[in-house]
Amino acid sequence: MKLADRMSNLGTETAFEVLAKARKLEAEGKSIIHLEIGEPDFPTPENICNAAIESIKAGDTHYTPSAGIPEVRKSIADYISRTRGIDVHPDEVVMTPGAKPIMFYAILALINPGDEVIYPNPGFPIYESMIKFVDGVPVPIQLKEEKNFAFDPEDLRKLITPKTKMLIMNTPQNPTGGILTEDVIRKIAEIVKDREDITILSDEIYSRLIFQGDHFSITQIPGFKDRTIILDGFSKTYAMTGWRAGYGVMNKDLAAVTAKLMTNSNSCTNAMVQKACIEAYEGSQDSVEEMKKEFMIRRDIIVEGLNSIDGFSCNLPLGAFYAFPNITKTGMGSRELADHLLYKGGVAALSGTAFGAFGEGYLRFSYANSRENIKEAIKRIKDVM
Repeated sequence: MKLADRMSNLGTETAFEVLAKARKLEAEGKSIIHLEIGEPDFPTPENICNAAIESIKAGDTHYTPSAGIPEVRKSIADYISRTRGIDVHPDEVVMTPGAKPIMFYAILALINPGDEVIYPNPGFPIYESMIKFVDGVPVPIQLKEEKNFAFDPEDLRKLITPKTKMLIMNTPQNPTGGILTEDVIRKIAEIVKDREDITILSDEIYSRLIFQGDHFSITQIPGFKDRTIILDGFSKTYAMTGWRAGYGVMNKDLAAVTAKLMTNSNSCTNAMVQKACIEAYEGSQDSVEEMKKEFMIRRDIIVEGLNSIDGFSCNLPLGAFYAFPNITKTGMGSRELADHLLYKGGVAALSGTAFGAFGEGYLRFSYANSRENIKEAIKRIKDVM
């Protein structure tokens, strides 16, 4: 079959490609430590699992409204209102199977061919993939190591043109673990405040995994709530990656359009999963705090370990669960070194270039693995270097 031309514009997420390579090596008998996948290694909390089981028993096994079950949307609206300090109505919430569809739908609904979208680089690869898929123009803004991987608002000012229609922000960030502080976000808001035709897509999926200070959303700045799409979900915070539970918060008109896209693609999000999400937000949060504390311990172990390796230097990540060391002094390129560590050392990591051109000279390690495995990974890296 001859594919549509647009398919040549569609990228991928390299983490799953590296995972496939690693699994193949494991099948051949090689020991692999997985530091490539951005997935908490903790089990989903028992109270959430029980809520899903009870939901099945109660008969929640049928279609739901495309935007989500009303009581679930209310629970999400209450949560966002409480955590961001803004007033959110359930009609401004759309539940999706995972958070990724929100970036897919937002770009599909708002970006015409030739429209420019500014996005972080190195950054989540699906941003650029989707911009290209709709024939938009991807405009990368570099996340700089010397600024602890926050982008410079003045760089943003230089990139904005009359064709700019969207700005994508991600804090805490994948792959760098950096954050955008309230001060930086307020400067960003000041730069774009008069360009009401620029929509903000604020990827806040790691908002509960921040290790220093409090999460700040641009929606908390007057005038920005109705022109911002908050992307969030349950995968990272509650170790629910396989449940596929995410959502977007946006103005009611765009929410209605997004629900229509849901109708035309997924119909709805899994009913019992939605019901379990109520328990996630309204039940005990002890597991979230315990997971966060453990991630901080692992972060300190991996950063200290990476900084002890000749040719590696690593900033201390302030959020998420990724370390993004500079490896330029090894004399090897990012992809070359990632392959070297996988095939010679049995350590699966990602090349910085998997997250854009500005990722060259870096590797991404996910420390969503045990302390013991992280320590063993450091030892293996030292051995092969």
